[in-house]
Amino acid sequence: MVLIGYLCMCLIFSTTFLAIKIGIDAGVPPFFSAGLRFLIAGLILFAIMVIKRKAPIGLFFRKEMLLSGVGLTFGTFATLYWAEQFVPSGMAAVLSATGPVMILLIQTFILKIKANTSSFIGCLVGIVGVFLLILPSFTFHMDLVLLAGCLLIIVGEVFYASGTIYSKKVINQFVDQVSPIALNAVQMMHGGILLMILSLVTEDVHLDALVSPAAIGSSIYLIIFGSMLGHSLYYWLVSKTNPVFPSTWLFVSPILAMVLGVVFYHEAVSWVSGAGALTIIIGTVIISLPNLKSHLRADLRLDKKAKI
Repeated sequence: MVLIGYLCMCLIFSTTFLAIKIGIDAGVPPFFSAGLRFLIAGLILFAIMVIKRKAPIGLFFRKEMLLSGVGLTFGTFATLYWAEQFVPSGMAAVLSATGPVMILLIQTFILKIKANTSSFIGCLVGIVGVFLLILPSFTFHMDLVLLAGCLLIIVGEVFYASGTIYSKKVINQFVDQVSPIALNAVQMMHGGILLMILSLVTEDVHLDALVSPAAIGSSIYLIIFGSMLGHSLYYWLVSKTNPVFPSTWLFVSPILAMVLGVVFYHEAVSWVSGAGALTIIIGTVIISLPNLKSHLRADLRLDKKAKI
């Protein structure tokens, strides 16, 4: 089940970068677009959990949920959505691959947790692939706004890494009380509210942009698949494994994002980018293999017990 959930999550998250770009290109303000996505998705999921009596309404008022929302949703997606006004979706996906490295750096140098050797090597290999993939996109006359967008995405990954590590602690705290899906729903609500507040003070929202087919299609896809399904899978994987393993989807997403760019925007792919994609795959295998092996063994043991 862990492997299937991981593959589904990778497929969903890989396509969200293009979906975000489509919505923003349609004229929807970035902070409003992000806030609407996560607030609606969180409300729907939380309402379902409350109706099924799998979560108390008071969960929304816990400070742990607010802090999780600041890291996993607000900080990560405020920067990503703003940056995608200027940064191509494929490049945004590539830069998001710094998330697992940020997690390992925080765990190693701030939390003083000894890093797993294979995970550390896998992250290094993946980041080499990221640089190879992104290298052809840079020129000597780089747009400063593009550079600012790239740097902001990396800052967002620091929020993402911090939120992922903290959410693992929160999940363990509520493990016998509340479903991880409910925890994810509430943190999305908090992040969505903060994004809407940011939009209120910084953006002008025009109704005609919100009702265009591209904007509506982008929002529906991101709410249902990107947030309700994708982020619930991510939270579930964090609860079943560790903060690093689920985040390795960020090494896979640039490859699909690159393919989408070629298919829908006729972008050229150089041999350097191809080498970067291959290097990213190798890094993903290295970092994921120990966890995959352990869970496959566990699944096999469960199957044997079930047969007996």
